[in-house]
Amino acid sequence: MSKSDWSLPRLMQALHERVAQDLKTAREALGHPVAKGDGSEAVWTTLFRKYLPQRYAVDKATIVDSNGQFSDQIDVVLFDRQYTPLIFELQNEIIVPAEAVYALFEAKQEIKAEFVRYAQQKVATVRRLHRTSAPVQTIDGQRTASPQPILAGFLAFESAWKTATIGKYLSPVLAADQDEGRLDFGCIAAYGTFGCEGANCVSSAPHDKATTCFLLELITRLQRMGTAPAIDMAAYVRWLAREN
Repeated sequence: MSKSDWSLPRLMQALHERVAQDLKTAREALGHPVAKGDGSEAVWTTLFRKYLPQRYAVDKATIVDSNGQFSDQIDVVLFDRQYTPLIFELQNEIIVPAEAVYALFEAKQEIKAEFVRYAQQKVATVRRLHRTSAPVQTIDGQRTASPQPILAGFLAFESAWKTATIGKYLSPVLAADQDEGRLDFGCIAAYGTFGCEGANCVSSAPHDKATTCFLLELITRLQRMGTAPAIDMAAYVRWLAREN
C-alpha cells in the first residue's frame, strides 16, 4: 500500500476495531465475572495498560496521604510511576500516595443508581485526602506544581436501565453529588459515554464506538492535567520515627 492510499479515517477505524476486540477478548477471558466476584476492573485495567502512555500506571489500589489517612479501595486507579518513588505493597495490595493519583474509577458489570452512589462515596474518600507538593529544579529555576483535581468516573459494560431511559435515570444520580464525590465522566461500553466532551462523544443515543471515544477523552483530560506534583518526602519520612 502506497502513502497515497493512507487514510486517517481508516486508521481511526482500525484503532477502534483493536480496542473493541481487546475489550471483547478480555471479557471473554474472565468468563462470568459476577460469578467469581466482580472482576470487571480487570478488563478495564488491561485495556488502559495497553492504550495509555507508559507514564501512567494502572492498578486496583488504596490511597494514603502524609497524615496517615487511607481511602477506600478503588477498582481502577491511574497514577504516576515516572516521578513517584513511594508505591507501597502490603499483603499483595497496592497502596499509592495521594500526590501520585491522576484518576480513579469504579468498575462494574452494569451501571445502576446504587452503584453510582457507591462510587461517589468511594471517590470522596480519595478527594478528602491531603496532598503535598515540593519544589523541583527546572531550567528556569525552582518550580512547585499545584496538585490538579483528581478525575473520577464510572466504567460498565451494560446498563440496568433500558437504552431509552439511561439519561433520564442517570443524570439526577450524577447531579446529586457535585462535590467530593463528583463523577466527571464514564463509559457504558454497550451504550455510550457520559460527561465526555473533548473527544466529541457525548451520548444522546447509543453508538458502537463508546470505548474508543472514552479512551480518547481520558487521554485528552490527562494531557490537560500535566505531571503529578513532586511529593514532599519530609511529610512521609516523619512516620519512620513512629511505632507501628
